[in-house]
Parts: sequence; structure tokens; C-alpha cells
Amino acid sequence: MMRTVTVLFTSLILATTGAPAQQTFVPRPLSAFARKKAEGYLADRYACLGCHQLNGEGGRIGPDLTDVGRRRPPSYIYAMIRDPQTTRPGTVMPRQLMPPDRVDLLASYLAGASAPGSASGPLFLPDRDPPALTAEPTNGAGLYAKYCASCHGASGNGDGYNAEFLPVPPTRHADSSAMSLRPDDTLFDGIHAGGYILGKSHRMPAFGQIFSSAQIRSLVAHIRTLCRCEQPVWARR
Repeated sequence: MMRTVTVLFTSLILATTGAPAQQTFVPRPLSAFARKKAEGYLADRYACLGCHQLNGEGGRIGPDLTDVGRRRPPSYIYAMIRDPQTTRPGTVMPRQLMPPDRVDLLASYLAGASAPGSASGPLFLPDRDPPALTAEPTNGAGLYAKYCASCHGASGNGDGYNAEFLPVPPTRHADSSAMSLRPDDTLFDGIHAGGYILGKSHRMPAFGQIFSSAQIRSLVAHIRTLCRCEQPVWARR
């Protein structure tokens, strides 16, 4: 009986808020060193600024992080870093693997960040209404349109609306001369683990925590249709 009540209560929360209840998170005060460390992770290690702005730098896919601490409660910020797909179902933001203490550090930093000259005190206003939940795309073309086209372009020409805000131009998947040199396994690894693992731009996020292997393979197959090319002969053996 208790399990049934719990399930019903959780379902009610999801139905009314679009996200599960957040666990309490209390930001910790950060030293100047810790703040610099957090800024370094955001700028040079994780993919956050590929989609979000921070102090005028970064992408335009997601909300501006500069004063997110005034717009969102700390527990929400923490939950979005830790598990965005559960916190906000339907979001394109993938989960990034990082140690718990790093989640705590980044959440504490962002919860305390605010735009220069902004009024003090929390506002906790929503960035925008949550998008209506729709069925997840099941094929490579649909996944590409939802998760990749904003940077790589709908046709793979590297001309998505977010491309101009990235320090490294997105890969042109339609470029057959370049893509014919890349094995399918390399494309798979880049989608699964992100650009950082390949020594490429760390602002290309990792999708391995939200895509199945079959979904990633379908994306690789779609990229091959964009470039109208195959992987190198040696990789096909």
C-alpha cells in the first residue's frame, strides 16, 4: 500500500511540475581558488558552454548561466547538473559524468553567480515554460535533428544557429573528403563520450548516458548519408 501511495504521489508531482521532486542542496561558500577551479572546469573541461552562456561567452541553446542563481533554486541547479533528463524530462541536455564533489562545486558556483549590477536576493523565476513532452525520435535523422542540428546544421554543413557562438567550428558532416577519413568507430566514440575524449573541442557534449548503442549507430549511419561517403577501407575490414 505504501509503495502504491508513493508511486501515485510521484506521478502527481511529475504531472504538475514536469520534473521529480528535488533533493535539498545547500550551496557551500567557495574560496577564490575554488571559484577559479569551477570556472576552469566550465570553460576548459566540460561541455556546458557549448550550449549555455556564462559572462557573455558560450552557446545559445540553453538558458544563460550568468545569473542562474537568481532565477533557479540551488536544488534545481544541482539536480540539472547531476541528472538533467530526470529533472526536466524532454530536455536535450545530456548528463555529464563527473565525481559528486565536482557536481557540488559547479552547483555551488552557479547558485552563487549573478550578473554584474543585478539586484541582490533570489528571484527563482523560470527561464521558460518546459517544452511539451513528445515521443523521442527513433531513427538517426530524427535524433540528428533534435540533438545535433543546432550546431552541425540540418544538412550537416556546420551551420546550425549555435555554431557562431562556438570557439571551434562544428564538424561539417556533409564534407565527404573529411568524413571519409573517419572510421565509424571514431564517430561512435565522439557521440558517446564527447569531443574531449577524442582530443577535439570539449564543447561537443557526450550523449552516451542518454543514447543506447543502437541509437548512436543510427546516428553514425545518418551521418554517412549526409557525407555520401563510407569509412576508410581499412576500417571496413
